[in-house]
Amino acid sequence: MNFFRHRPLGLLAPALLIAVAGCSTADDGTTVAAPRPDARTAPLCRRLDEALPKKVDGRHRDDPRPASAYTAGWSGPAIILRCGVVRPPKMTDPKVAQGHDPAALAGGVDGVDWLMEKRDDGSSRFTTANRRAYVEITLPKELSGPDDSTAVLVDLAPAVKKAIPEGIASMR
Repeated sequence: MNFFRHRPLGLLAPALLIAVAGCSTADDGTTVAAPRPDARTAPLCRRLDEALPKKVDGRHRDDPRPASAYTAGWSGPAIILRCGVVRPPKMTDPKVAQGHDPAALAGGVDGVDWLMEKRDDGSSRFTTANRRAYVEITLPKELSGPDDSTAVLVDLAPAVKKAIPEGIASMR
């Protein structure tokens, strides 16, 4: 007896399920390189991950891949957070401190100091300053206007203040 001749749909259904699962939208998430914080910074970043809000600027948390306690995201368009990044070069650039760099600006939002950098593609990157770990927030072009970025930073400030104490971050 030929099993395949009598049950052609018996094998087709599992094959279709595998094919559909491989094409599901769950695999369409954002991919982000996870930082590798040092031993002093890693616990702070894990604490931040636990303190982060479920919503930022009305967007639901939708973490990037691969899963990591050092990255987080909020969808529609993607807001990406990375904790334990290296200090950005512009943070020690005298032109930025003197206000002479049009692509970088230092400032604070709700008790958290940030370095804001405009990127060539219109997106923005914010990195915490005066905290024991560098936390980086990347906003797409659509959210890089002053009102949009302020709303994002206001929503994230309580978690940063709770998890990352003021101080000097590792110099790596």
